[in-house]
Amino acid sequence: MHDEIAGLIGRSQSQVNMLDPAGALLGPFPPMLHYPQFGIPALSFLRTLDTQATLVKTVREVAILTVGSALGARFELYAHEIMAEAFGLSPTTIATLAAGGHPHGLNEAENIAHVISCALVSGHIIPDSTYKQAVNLLGQDGVAELFFLVGGYSLIAIILNGFDMPAPDNNG
Repeated sequence: MHDEIAGLIGRSQSQVNMLDPAGALLGPFPPMLHYPQFGIPALSFLRTLDTQATLVKTVREVAILTVGSALGARFELYAHEIMAEAFGLSPTTIATLAAGGHPHGLNEAENIAHVISCALVSGHIIPDSTYKQAVNLLGQDGVAELFFLVGGYSLIAIILNGFDMPAPDNNG
């Protein structure tokens, strides 16, 4: 299972350091492997979020960084700051999202993803006007995907925080 996960993340997130110097997986993967009865189904769900994605990558990264920041998940922020930059979000936008702020200069789809992600991780119901605007921008299936994406990355953040999984040391 280790090799399958390493191969999967090597293809989809090759810019991110997911292995330690000894070749062991980092981030949420060690707990998922240690508790496979929970980790394997969680990983399957997360893989589906990736393979069935229809939202624009920047929209996804805005949502993921919003979740990671709100929940304080160091590894999630580390990995998705890199991915967001690779997909073209500006360093200022990434830094603002990672710090829990609302960046200026988001397009309408990115903005609604941020607004919805903030609301959901704060425990709020999405107001009708917000939902209707999101459907206009992302489509009904896109909004559903966004809800599942926020839920999936909230799950990852909680696993990371529960097991106190750090971000890799970027100084070396």
